[in-house]
Amino acid sequence: MILRKYFSELLEDGSQNVQMHTLINPWRTKSQLAAYAYIAEQYGYRYMGLAPYSSSGRSFPIFGFRRLPDAEERARRTQEQYPHPLPNGPFPGMLEGGDGLTPRPDVRPEVDLLHARIQVDLLGGIGKKRLWRLALAVPLGLFLALLLRGITPTSALVAGCISLAYILYLCAVRIPMRRKLAKYQRMLQAAGIAWPPTDS
Repeated sequence: MILRKYFSELLEDGSQNVQMHTLINPWRTKSQLAAYAYIAEQYGYRYMGLAPYSSSGRSFPIFGFRRLPDAEERARRTQEQYPHPLPNGPFPGMLEGGDGLTPRPDVRPEVDLLHARIQVDLLGGIGKKRLWRLALAVPLGLFLALLLRGITPTSALVAGCISLAYILYLCAVRIPMRRKLAKYQRMLQAAGIAWPPTDS
């Protein structure tokens, strides 16, 4: 169970009063990450968005969880309810068995809101930056290849057509991304959640 490793790291950070717990999503879905975020909050670490260095050219976004002022009390209360989450669970708010990240029906709405926050973070600013990088990468790569091999009218035309087709493809990809972003933003607004947080 992947969750065991990352849950152990969470507890270790908590025992050392680490102020920002971070991880790269090791699960297949953002829903599983949202379930982990729910568990982390029960132990005093609230999901606060992408870590500042996520946008510095890294391949994978790094998710940050800030230690809450009442972290020790939260952890103590949770440990009383779940004295033996390792090695096999159950984990706070999750059903027993499986990957340990299937929310109970009573906590599903909270996990869904965490999932919406994660999606807004990924589809918002960082998503736009990645698309811009991709839009520049292919034309630039083709231009450098032409410089090395020699530019001819035919090669320049082919490179231009490929670059244009690629940029049009990225624009088409952006349309469903914007729709998904709007969907999750509406979901958070309906719950009275301003996201991303302005104090992070």
